[in-house]
Amino acid sequence: MATHGWKSRFALLALVGTGLSPMAAHAQADEAPPATVSAGPAASSDVQALAQQLANPVSNLISVPFQTNYDCCYGPHDGDRFTLNFQPVIPFSVGSNWNLITRTIVPFISEGSTVRGEDGATGFGDITQSFFLSPKQAKNGLVWGVGPAILWPSGADAFSGRKFGAGPTAVVLKQGHGMTFGILANHIWSFAGKSSSADVSQTFLQPFVTRTLPDSTSFTLNTETSYDWKGKNWVVPINFSVGHVVKFGKQPVNLTVGARYYAERPEGGPEWGARFVVTFLFPK
Repeated sequence: MATHGWKSRFALLALVGTGLSPMAAHAQADEAPPATVSAGPAASSDVQALAQQLANPVSNLISVPFQTNYDCCYGPHDGDRFTLNFQPVIPFSVGSNWNLITRTIVPFISEGSTVRGEDGATGFGDITQSFFLSPKQAKNGLVWGVGPAILWPSGADAFSGRKFGAGPTAVVLKQGHGMTFGILANHIWSFAGKSSSADVSQTFLQPFVTRTLPDSTSFTLNTETSYDWKGKNWVVPINFSVGHVVKFGKQPVNLTVGARYYAERPEGGPEWGARFVVTFLFPK
């Protein structure tokens, strides 16, 4: 496996994710109180409720995840890639019966030599935004949301399709007794952008199941399947992750670790990956 430069790329992504310079990070590490979860039944119920809300993509909860992904092994040289996704989820009240939930994904990517054996690259990828109109009150534990998804060609040359895209997105899920089952999906077509770039027609499917324990520990199994209708390629990573809500002072934070296996991939695509997520939670 090619490992040249992966340590420096990981350090760069870690600093971007925290928004700290090395000096600021060191100072804050010295001064920050230890992570604790308050004891007692009420506190346990509170953190479980937060964990269950987090399992719902359209819950009435402001969350700010910093999701770090490592993927290996691209191409004949076993190239690797780090991706830091900044993924704020912000709900807005629309009248007395509806919420509008915005989900934005801003990727920052650093990769080594991959399929072509060229030098690696570092920079931002294209931004994807989704908007879900969802009822405030779920019926029989059934939650749903629908709206548009938009692709913005904001990335660096190495990571951008140079196309504006849009299409429908939807989510439906069922919650009850500590379990969450559901699926999130979208389809994006390109409609403008650089004429020399390939057109986009891509479907994304994310079925998921989460088990949340009373202490807020959660176990999630999902796929993040995509199908490129132009290139006729499937990418099917199967993810398993474990999360837990802790508190840094009064700030609730969900910490998640996970692993993935690519059950289907195009030629030269990654074989496996790992994930670490820090999600800041702001309950209303």
